[in-house]
Amino acid sequence: MKPIQLISPVDGRVYAERMPLTPEAAKAAAARARAAQKAWAARPLEERIALVKAGVARLNEMKDVVVEELAWQMGRPTRFGGEYGGVNARTDYMADIATEALAPKVIEDSNAFRRYLAREPVGVVFIIAPWNYPYLTTINTLVPALIAGNTVILKHASQTLLVGERMAEAFHAAGVPEDVFQNVVLDHETTESLIKARAFNFINFTGSVAGGAAIERAAAGTFTGLGLELGGKDPGYVRADANLDAAVDTLMDGALFNAGQCCCGIERIYVHESLYDAFVEKAAAWARGLKLGNPFDAETTLGPMAHKRFAAVVRAQIAEAVAAGAKPLIDPKDFPADDGGAYLAPQVLVNVSHSMRVMMEESFGPVVGIMKVKDDEEAIALMNDSPYGLTASIWTEDYDTAAAIGARIETGTIFMNRADYLDPALCWTGCKDTGRGNSLSYLGFHSVTRPKSYHLKKV
Repeated sequence: MKPIQLISPVDGRVYAERMPLTPEAAKAAAARARAAQKAWAARPLEERIALVKAGVARLNEMKDVVVEELAWQMGRPTRFGGEYGGVNARTDYMADIATEALAPKVIEDSNAFRRYLAREPVGVVFIIAPWNYPYLTTINTLVPALIAGNTVILKHASQTLLVGERMAEAFHAAGVPEDVFQNVVLDHETTESLIKARAFNFINFTGSVAGGAAIERAAAGTFTGLGLELGGKDPGYVRADANLDAAVDTLMDGALFNAGQCCCGIERIYVHESLYDAFVEKAAAWARGLKLGNPFDAETTLGPMAHKRFAAVVRAQIAEAVAAGAKPLIDPKDFPADDGGAYLAPQVLVNVSHSMRVMMEESFGPVVGIMKVKDDEEAIALMNDSPYGLTASIWTEDYDTAAAIGARIETGTIFMNRADYLDPALCWTGCKDTGRGNSLSYLGFHSVTRPKSYHLKKV
C-alpha cells in the first residue's frame, strides 16, 4: 500500500503523510465500533451530551495549533481563525434540542393501550468528510450521531489528514471511548469494500458528484442509509428593491471567501437591469480590495486554493469563458502572488451566459459570473437552469416576495439578504445533483436514528 500524502498549498511540500489501514485492520476497526455501540447507547442521554460537549471544549483548547494546521493543509488565512464559531454554535444547538428531538412521541397511554413512536440509533455511522470546512462538516453529523447513541468512524479527506486526528484526540481526552469514535485513514478500495460488506448503518459523504455516485454504487443492495452533499452552483439574485451595498458586500464575500471553496458559496449572480451597472462596478472594486498571499501573513485575505489541480480547473473555466466572449474585470497582474499554481487571483466575469462552463459547472474557486436580468421571471428561470440545488440568495426588502420567489426555486435553502451561511436550527439539505439527505435541525437526529413503533396492549 502507498502512503497518502498531504501536499500543502502554501509551499507545495509534503506536509503530512499517513499509511492507510490494511483491509484487515479496517474491518477490525469497524468491528470494534459495532461491538462498542450497544454500551454507548445504553448510557444516559445526558451523559452522552456532556461527553460530546466536553470533546468540543477540548477541541477549543487546541485552537492555536488547529488554525496553523488548517492554513498549512488547505490554505485558509490564519486571520480568520478556525471554524470554532460554527463548531460551537452547531454543537450547542444540537445538544440543546436532543432531549426533545429524541423523545418518544406518545400516541396513547391508557389502561388499555400504550402506543408510542421511539427513535433508536442506527448503529455505526461512517463520516467521509471534505477538506474545505473540515471541522464544521464533520461536526454536522458527528455531534448528533454520538448524542443519539451511535458509534462513529471518521475518514477525512487526504488534504486535511490531521483534522480527524485532532478531533479524535480531543474527544478521547474528554472521555469518549476510543472505539466509540475512531479516526481512520483509508484508501478508496478499502472504503468501498467496507461499504459493500455492510460495515456501516449510515454513511454521510460530503464531496463531488462523482464521489457520491461511487458511494451509491458501493452501497447498492446493502440498504445502507446515505446522506450525500455533493456539488453546488449557488445563485444570488439582486432585485430592483435590494440594498445595493449590502448585496455587493455579502454576495462577493460569499463568492470569494475561503478562495471560493465553500459548499454554499455564491458562484453566479443575477442582477436586475436597474442596478446592474452599479452592482458590477462595486463588485469589481470589492474583489480588487482583496490581498492574495501567504495565509500566515496578517494582511492576507485570500489564501491559496487547497491544491494546484483545483486551481487549474478554475483557470480553465475562466479561460474558456473569456475565449467565448466573457469580459474579465480583474487583471491578475494586480495580484502578483498569483503563481499559476495554487495561488489564484480573484476574478469577476461579465458578458457571461449559461453556455459557459463557468456558469454551469461547479467552480469551487475565487471566480463569479454576473448577468443582467429584466425581471423575476428571467431570474427564476436562470437560477433553476442548473443541475444543482443547495442554496439561493434573494435580495429584496419584502419577506413575502422572497418567500414567493423561493417557492419556485429548486434548492435546499432560501436566503433573503444573506448568503453562504448555515443555521443549525434549519435543515441542511439539497436537491438534484447536490444530493440527498439532511443534517442539523431536529431532522439531523432523524438521519442518524430510525423510528421504532411500540404497540402495547393490556389483556
